[in-house]
Amino acid sequence: MNDSAGVGMSEPSKTHVLLFPFMSKGHTIPILHLARRLLLHPSAPSVFTVTLFTTPANLPFISSCLSDLPPDRISLVALPFPRDIPCVPPQVESTDQLPTMSLFPEFASATVAMKPVFERSLQSLAGPSPAFLVSDGFLWWTLESASRFGIPRLVFYGMNSYAMAVSRSVVEEKLFDVPASDDEPIALREFPWVKVTKNDFDPILRKTDKVFSNFFGNVVLATSRSYGLVVNSFRELESAFLEKWNMKWGPKAWCVGPLCPLEPRELSPESSMRKWLDDKLTQGQRVLYIAFGSQAELSDRQIKEIEIGLENSGASFLWVMKKEKEEDGGGDCFKLDFGAGVEAKVKCQGVVVKGWVDQGAVLSHGSIQGFMSHCGWNSILESICAGVPLLAWPLAAEQQLNARMLTEELGVGIRVKTENGSVRGFVTCEAVERAVRDLMERDRGETARKRVAELRDMAWKAAEPGGSSWMALEDLIADVSSEKIKMAGKLSANSDAN
Repeated sequence: MNDSAGVGMSEPSKTHVLLFPFMSKGHTIPILHLARRLLLHPSAPSVFTVTLFTTPANLPFISSCLSDLPPDRISLVALPFPRDIPCVPPQVESTDQLPTMSLFPEFASATVAMKPVFERSLQSLAGPSPAFLVSDGFLWWTLESASRFGIPRLVFYGMNSYAMAVSRSVVEEKLFDVPASDDEPIALREFPWVKVTKNDFDPILRKTDKVFSNFFGNVVLATSRSYGLVVNSFRELESAFLEKWNMKWGPKAWCVGPLCPLEPRELSPESSMRKWLDDKLTQGQRVLYIAFGSQAELSDRQIKEIEIGLENSGASFLWVMKKEKEEDGGGDCFKLDFGAGVEAKVKCQGVVVKGWVDQGAVLSHGSIQGFMSHCGWNSILESICAGVPLLAWPLAAEQQLNARMLTEELGVGIRVKTENGSVRGFVTCEAVERAVRDLMERDRGETARKRVAELRDMAWKAAEPGGSSWMALEDLIADVSSEKIKMAGKLSANSDAN
């Protein structure tokens, strides 16, 4: 090498970022996408290094997801997860392994026991001083730890600005105290074109569960005292709600998404799933993709109604169900789980896959022309980025609000109607058939397809250099760097005073 090479050129500075996702696949995966976005972000003159905190049982999944990234720029730290949580099996370290989601308050609240070992890890970190921490909102106690070491904390919830702003309006307007039925639409003063019902919010928010109330109160307070919010969305998708949040409430939110990979991914050519979808594409048949997430709890009766509705619709479908713990086999194992009478009729019409699939690759396949979804925000973003319209069937958390957003605000989906007209309730086979036909065959589906194609293009442009999300990430880094300097000054002053 020429000794004169590089004379006058300085090494790029390193920006050390800490990431701490909550122990749930839906919360962890977008944080992993954020890690990838940071490490591959060509933001000269800075080079990012990342330290990601997790637990021993979650480490293998995270390691495999990040295995292709530069090993010298990413470190994984496994912190012991607390044991002896009431009613939670000792080996459980992720919400998708809980026997029932009713145990979520106990599970989430128990993470505070990780605080001492987390702080010891912060104290022993190698490399440049951390520029900031992106912590899941449920890990509220990380604010105190980060502040102690002069590290600005940014909060990640995995939800959109619409859900954040609408929820804040509902609290301020005391919607839960309004003398209206749980299913009566109420217009919000802050967003008069938006109507919500009490049933749009998870019932646990209205219960007097002491464990959850304490946990939720800590989460809200810690968020309000944090430096800002990292939002997996893009400004063009929900500008009115983002701007209102930043102007009236805060802390400041930066939309840096979509964080999911935008480039179309392909299923393995050898997989039976790929071959089946290829055959459908060759035959010119539209396929409906069905997935309700890893934590969905549907009754046997409800599943049977879906089966019958699909059969009667005549639509081709690929249905991904979560694999039961006692089942063997991988995610590419086709199983027809219908009753004998139905199975013979739908054998060529659709298939059921048990376990994990590469959802982004499935949605990218040319035969997929609709997605029946539980309306988790990650799934909605993946569908938008693939240009696939949705059938909205929300089940939990903020999914009811997501369903309103994609059907009423964005126009990229159709709501599956319940038997009693409530947003929560049983769905008959007739309603399933009608919704599937509307999306896959009729004008409503074509309108949604055109609209989602427009949003797909906007999403791609937002993430490109110079796009809104690209610029938001640059703005976040600049802002948080100045905050880091302020915090360092305060720590130094406190140290001198002592």
